[in-house]
Amino acid sequence: MTLQLSQKEKQLLQDQQSHEKVCIQKYQSNAQQASDPQLKQLFQSYAQQEQQHLNTLTSILNGQVPSMSQGQQSQQAQQSQLSQQSSTQATSAASSSSASQADAMLCSDMLMTEKFVSGAYDSAIFESSDSSVRQALNHIQKEEQEHGEGIYNYMSSNGMYSS
Repeated sequence: MTLQLSQKEKQLLQDQQSHEKVCIQKYQSNAQQASDPQLKQLFQSYAQQEQQHLNTLTSILNGQVPSMSQGQQSQQAQQSQLSQQSSTQATSAASSSSASQADAMLCSDMLMTEKFVSGAYDSAIFESSDSSVRQALNHIQKEEQEHGEGIYNYMSSNGMYSS
């Protein structure tokens, strides 16, 4: 059975596709610019997840609701572990360097981006008439929030986040 989307649903999903494309580009670019190997790895991993989000949105727009697979769940667990490693392996000496300041700026930019993208998913979720689509979008939004948490944890453990 092919999924039927309203014009509003299509527009919201297309907006989310645009957001995901920006996230992919930013994470890839920031991974190349980051000086800390852990941050590079974190950004590369998030870029891969953002690509999966884009693929999911494209699938939905093509009329098919993807199922949330085991691979996505295991990647989620791996991501959580990577985020925790970043927190526990921080060095305070690096926080005063200019390279660290540049990394902090990259992290701040991505944290703002993740906040925006996660919030934008609210409208798409609430406007979805199909429960399977809502479930898929909820899954993506949760991963966006986990990206924000991972970046926050990295920043916090490296003295880059002042609360």
